[in-house]
Amino acid sequence: MTHWIIAPVILPAILAPFIVLAARYHIGIQRVFSVAGVMALIAVAAGLAWTASNGTIILYQLGDWAAPFGIVLVGDRLSTLMVLLTAVLALFVLLYAIGSGWDDRGRHFHALFQFQLMGIMGAFLTGDLFNLFVFFEVLLIASYGLMIHAGGNARLRAGVQYVLFNLLGSTLFLFALGALYAETGTLNMADVAQRVALVDPSETVGIRLAAVLLLLVFAIKAAVVPLHFWLPSSYAEAPAPVAALFAIMTKVGAYAIIRVYTMIFHPELEVTAGLQTAWLLPAAMISLAIGMIGILAAKHLDRLVAFAVIGSMGMVMVAISMFTQTSITAALYYTVHSTLAAAALFLIVDLVGTGRADLKLTAQPTLPGAALTSALFMVAAIAMAGLPPLSGFVGKLLILDAAFPTSTAAWIWAVVLISSLIAVVGFSRAGSVLFWKAKSLPPPEEDPEAETTAAPAVLSYCAVGGLLTMLVAHTVFAGPATAYMASISQQLFNPEPYISTVLETPGKLSKPTEGH
Repeated sequence: MTHWIIAPVILPAILAPFIVLAARYHIGIQRVFSVAGVMALIAVAAGLAWTASNGTIILYQLGDWAAPFGIVLVGDRLSTLMVLLTAVLALFVLLYAIGSGWDDRGRHFHALFQFQLMGIMGAFLTGDLFNLFVFFEVLLIASYGLMIHAGGNARLRAGVQYVLFNLLGSTLFLFALGALYAETGTLNMADVAQRVALVDPSETVGIRLAAVLLLLVFAIKAAVVPLHFWLPSSYAEAPAPVAALFAIMTKVGAYAIIRVYTMIFHPELEVTAGLQTAWLLPAAMISLAIGMIGILAAKHLDRLVAFAVIGSMGMVMVAISMFTQTSITAALYYTVHSTLAAAALFLIVDLVGTGRADLKLTAQPTLPGAALTSALFMVAAIAMAGLPPLSGFVGKLLILDAAFPTSTAAWIWAVVLISSLIAVVGFSRAGSVLFWKAKSLPPPEEDPEAETTAAPAVLSYCAVGGLLTMLVAHTVFAGPATAYMASISQQLFNPEPYISTVLETPGKLSKPTEGH
């Protein structure tokens, strides 16, 4: 399975130009190849996750050059889990885009979709910080194209804001890499982890600067307050399938924080001791509060869901910021939950908007398919708000349990519980206005000259139902899922096997050839 680890990056990288060059005018062929490619990704990702489930570290040396001189892809329990989650999410999002016709409202949707998957997969699998930057840029370019798909002035403005803010993050990323390379002479994560531990305590300015800058960069990607301003407009204005796929993009920032700050700048490292908690925990709690207050204050359904994403990321970052095995376990469980729930809500927003004049939270006449749409919204809202019996409730219990032994337990409990109550009120208000009050209004008068409003396609409902089914499965199998997350956390806090596998595995080109 060693060579299969590059497939999640190579497969979409090959499919995207093929779709552009060979099928740019044939939407049916694009759909067939795009769906087939994503299903192949799921199969490969499942195989990689199965291989890594027993603790095996999967290593691929590009060009057969050994680390730290060569580029490596590394698959462990965490990275393969995120790759599998991305592939499964991509399938449901793609089915919805096809069923709703979003993929045919602009050009090159499927090619950009594949490039987006390439960037996400590469970010999860790379073992090199510079290549993490490269894959971030691939994400940025592809996501901008997807965001302005189908056009519109509002969408273009949101896309420009999104690009500018993320370019700022990219600039900070380069500064951080420069500072880190100046101090260690390498950017391979395993090699950096070894060299940072050997830095003289009196010469730590560059290391601390790099640690702070990287935290800022990853916080931008994760939309942590006060670096979250780009998200509400960007996600609200993006096409529904694109916003649903973007649910995993904020998790790239969370993944990067977990990876870098458990391997390189781990809590026991004297050079950066306490740096993460001092900055990250307060910002995470404020993010959680602002996200949930935004749910209550939102006047449009799409912005309500965008603020729900900010709140869910705040919940994830609260767990991450404690940097214990128990808290990382809770963070990973909640990461899977929030990704599926946010994606489902964005797709439901599009179902609600079918045939409506706008997405304002005002009562409007009932439209075709409203009964099923309201049922789906209720399930997704319960999940996102963290009410029992779905996985959001389980995830919050795990986070509260992880916070109990800490000195900030009272603050964490208060913020989590109060914000959850606010989220329940916000979602209840939105649901009652959209579906309950709408029943009391007369149906709209038929205009013979107006275009008829058709109910959403069955495939669209199947895609949303598939995401909610995954949420139910995540709840039913919460025990095995939590146990697996605990094994991931244990592996993260014991990085020696990862480091030794990356640095001690020889390559054919790791030494000069004979005669040279």
